[in-house]
Amino acid sequence: MTVQKKTKLGILGVAKINNRVIPSFARTQFTELSAIASRSQEKANAAAKEANIPKAYGSYEALLKDPEIDIIYNPLPNHLHAEWTKKAADHGKHVICEKPLAPTAKEAEELVNYCAKKGVKLMDGFMWPHHPRTAKIKSMLKQGQIGDPLRVHGVFTFFMEDLECSNVRLYPEMGGGGLLDVGCYPIFGIRWAMESEPISVYAQAQYHRGVDVAMTGILNFADGRVASFDCGFTLPVRMGFEIVGSNGVLNIPNFWLPEQHAGFSIQRNGNLEHHHVPGFDQIALMHDHFSQAILNNTAVIPEAMEAVKTLRVLDALAKSARESRVIHL
Repeated sequence: MTVQKKTKLGILGVAKINNRVIPSFARTQFTELSAIASRSQEKANAAAKEANIPKAYGSYEALLKDPEIDIIYNPLPNHLHAEWTKKAADHGKHVICEKPLAPTAKEAEELVNYCAKKGVKLMDGFMWPHHPRTAKIKSMLKQGQIGDPLRVHGVFTFFMEDLECSNVRLYPEMGGGGLLDVGCYPIFGIRWAMESEPISVYAQAQYHRGVDVAMTGILNFADGRVASFDCGFTLPVRMGFEIVGSNGVLNIPNFWLPEQHAGFSIQRNGNLEHHHVPGFDQIALMHDHFSQAILNNTAVIPEAMEAVKTLRVLDALAKSARESRVIHL
């Protein structure tokens, strides 16, 4: 009987996102959740016990020194992403780093190059590219089922009840703000759908405590195509994505966090078609894709430079909103 190879993964920190991520390891085929670390041994022990994780470390450094760990999952606050990803790379660990890789494109590009020089693989933690619905939609776009994509609109909002709380999203020094937290989703999605980079952007934002809590913007492309988005913490949960083609419209609800029976629709010639891609855990698929890339020494897709390209657009949008003017890339 052949034993299937698996990587061993350790988590840096006991962030709230772990509550969503950890259950998915029960459905991974190539990834074993083996350890978790906190700056407090007590917190690490509690998290490990609750999730039945074999090892608990009372410091991040101790986890990085574990020779059995292949992958580090880094869900720390944005301003700590680069620092601890580099430290993981120094110990020869491959890293899945929560989006964004860093608060700015310059820092992210430096991080990508650093990991490449250390010979470790790096991926930012966008999950939606790994869902089969995403591949199906891309295939339909390639087939021209709605013609040429001409307009795209993406949203990601949720209502944060207390904008005076201690949430890390509300601290500018921690890389806070809605654009970096949820705006990165529609911006990456727009780039994915258009298969091109914008040449200019314009954005307007609402600020609170020094961070953007709501933003709306426009992206212009060299061939005249236009995309738009909105994001932030002041509206109900919205995760929609619309692609308007030359002869049809494709609508994707809950694009970033799909439901069990992930759906989308195409409207053409007065007809509405509904499609579904059921039963996939995109978090498990993301981790398994990364593990297979390590086990088989194959490319990580999307490659880490995609994160840098998205951050270049985010940098421009942030500058546009602050300065109330069009920014050319």
